[in-house]
Amino acid sequence: MSEAFEPILLRRVGKPNNTSIDTYMADGGYNGLKKALAMQPDEVTQTVIKSNLRGRGGAGFHTGSKWMFLPKGYTGPIYLCINGDESEPGTFNNRVIIEEDPHQVLEGIVIAGYATRATTAYFYLRYEYGRCYRTLQKAIDEMYAKNFLGKNILGSGYSLDIHLHRGACAYICGEETGLIESLEGKRAWPRIKPPFPAIEGAFRRPTIVNNVETLACVTNILDRGPEWFQTIGVPKDPNNPRDAGSYGSKLYCISGHVNKPGLVELPLGITARQLIDQHAGGVWKDRKAKAVVPGGISMGFLSADELDTPLDFNGPGRAGCLGLGTAAVIVIDDHTSMVDVLYNTCRFFAHESCGQCTPCREGTAWSAKILHRIRQGEGTMEDLQKLDDISKTIGTIPGTTICGLADGAAWPIKNALQKFRPEFEEFIRSGRKSEMREVVLAH
Repeated sequence: MSEAFEPILLRRVGKPNNTSIDTYMADGGYNGLKKALAMQPDEVTQTVIKSNLRGRGGAGFHTGSKWMFLPKGYTGPIYLCINGDESEPGTFNNRVIIEEDPHQVLEGIVIAGYATRATTAYFYLRYEYGRCYRTLQKAIDEMYAKNFLGKNILGSGYSLDIHLHRGACAYICGEETGLIESLEGKRAWPRIKPPFPAIEGAFRRPTIVNNVETLACVTNILDRGPEWFQTIGVPKDPNNPRDAGSYGSKLYCISGHVNKPGLVELPLGITARQLIDQHAGGVWKDRKAKAVVPGGISMGFLSADELDTPLDFNGPGRAGCLGLGTAAVIVIDDHTSMVDVLYNTCRFFAHESCGQCTPCREGTAWSAKILHRIRQGEGTMEDLQKLDDISKTIGTIPGTTICGLADGAAWPIKNALQKFRPEFEEFIRSGRKSEMREVVLAH
């Protein structure tokens, strides 16, 4: 299935002058927008709902259903925010699609803006993505010149402006209300919900927040139809009413201990083993995989016995992970200490916690300190119990924090202790010190 798959989102990567609007239009670009503008906004939303498109930013929520949360009959301004923060470790799918095919994303923004009746779109982009910023700004200027943006787009009566906003590179800005707070010029502290952004978002107005890859999918759904989109991926399980299916293709990032790291587009549902062996050239140095991160480090770990887990919206959860996340797959070989891996993971979350919620602020900090002590040969078996307690008491799932960063910090701890506990116990009993060089984070 995967080897015969013809890329959709990445089909124009590598083409000469592929970021130009003229080249994009010669390849059929903006046909989806023209079809959308010939429909009523609600019809566009229903088309996306019919496709069963789920958000590609991490949570996997139904895109069209999110659009439906906007208040009916609202006459004030509605905003659209595009999440291009992409701060999840191991994730670079948004960067590639923006740099290589910006108009595919921008077309989806205009379609989504029309469907939601948004008058202004804010593209929130992480500051390090300099090439993305320059590529996007050039593409936006081209759209204004050809009346794909601005007043009365293509004579439809619909108007939309897009503003690029460069964020300050904080992981917490990937959370939609943290992003909105940052966009407004404030500290990126996530908001208590409800109200949700669709009711009260940017500047206290109704706001829809969508991911870059999600909006690229919207472009193709309007161009090719929702029925076509549903021919790709994993259909719903008729025997499980909670299974919403995993339709469409996905951009899978592959990094870590593999021979060919990179980005590939494949139908949702490919297994971790297929991704590593068929598309990443296998584990490097003729070693074996000890663990695999299925979608960014906040999702937890798959063990070597779980590599046949399908990487769709349901598969990783069945293996005890938090979910598919961003589909950023990181491979860890059998020569690497899971104590070091978990320490680096916890240290990241301790650094990136915004500090607003005490369980997250203290829990992430203490987990990093405990693992530091273990790595120094001073750990005890009681430390493992403390780590386990922390992993069960922080996050929105136990109901102790405002946003899900703490859940993302907790899940790798849970998985590591459940699936690799003998390795942690042996490390403590031996009293040895980690051989990994310490890198001090700047605060």
